[in-house]
Amino acid sequence: MEVAEVKKTRVLCGMSGGVDSSATAALLLDQGYEVVGVTLKLWPQDCVSRAEDKCCGPQAVMDARSVCNNLGIRYYLIDEAEDFQKHVIRYFADEYKAGRTPNPCVMCNEHLKFGRLIDRANQLGAEKIATGHFARVEQDEVTGRYLLKRGRDEHKDQTYFLFSLRQDQLSRALFPLGEKTKSDTREVARECNLKTADKEESMEICFVPDNDYGGFLQKAGLAQKHRGEIVDLQGRVLGHHDGIEFYTIGQRKGLGISSSYPLYVLELNPEENRVVVGPVENLERDNFQVERCNWIPFAELTEPIEVTTRIRYNHSGTMATVEPGENDHATVYLHEPQRAIAPGQACVFYQDNLVLGGGWIAR
Repeated sequence: MEVAEVKKTRVLCGMSGGVDSSATAALLLDQGYEVVGVTLKLWPQDCVSRAEDKCCGPQAVMDARSVCNNLGIRYYLIDEAEDFQKHVIRYFADEYKAGRTPNPCVMCNEHLKFGRLIDRANQLGAEKIATGHFARVEQDEVTGRYLLKRGRDEHKDQTYFLFSLRQDQLSRALFPLGEKTKSDTREVARECNLKTADKEESMEICFVPDNDYGGFLQKAGLAQKHRGEIVDLQGRVLGHHDGIEFYTIGQRKGLGISSSYPLYVLELNPEENRVVVGPVENLERDNFQVERCNWIPFAELTEPIEVTTRIRYNHSGTMATVEPGENDHATVYLHEPQRAIAPGQACVFYQDNLVLGGGWIAR
């Protein structure tokens, strides 16, 4: 009797042209999935003048296509430039203009990699989507909710950028690198003879060459220089700036003012077009508000909880108590004051390896 062939689960794998997404595709194949590779084309033309070798550049596309060809899987290049411009680039510029520090990687994950990519997966009949993030997803057997956990490699963990994912997004996500280290990932790529095995990785924002975000905003026509005052805490004018968009909370260098002691950016005031500076001790805060909170193991926060809080990606975390507020707000009380808590940045809450959720630091 002829045995019917078991239909494999189809997975749409986001391909950036780097070693992580290449190894992800290879691991999925090894696990028995039917894999379809996809690169999201995020710029209306090309990235040569902005970031040639990044995830939207021609070299990245060629590398992703080569990997898929090597693995024997289908590959698609899909134009998502309009949504990228709306949800990432416009947001990036608007936040700086409003005196906040944006986090475009969180928005790209929420709207593009786990938004539009899911839409494309539906069109192609794929049940799951996969990316090369170092993170883990598990389902709670009691509540049925999908949980987000840190990747095993603590030096590469990327859950900070994934805190805003909803249950419907997490339920479709696969992170094959969650149990791997970076060296494991390169070894997988080498074993499969993938050209990206030794490709250098970038730690910069993918669309900002040389980490010069101010230069990017000007070249892209998203911000122009406009003169304003640099003042101290008493309102005394110490100098002038070319636009609050070009400054960040905690900045010390490049202020262009003289003082007998170091001065740091304490506040960016878009209403008055002012940069407020002061001594380092004024950078410390022990409480702040977060807005637009997203909770993962539970639908909402109903009582105070003790957490480890990260106020930026390269922050190691500090203990805090989080109290629920109204309209998706919460108040964070730090057990030890922290410096340079920047409005607009993501604030993410953990208990051990479990990501509880997070929100956006309010002004």
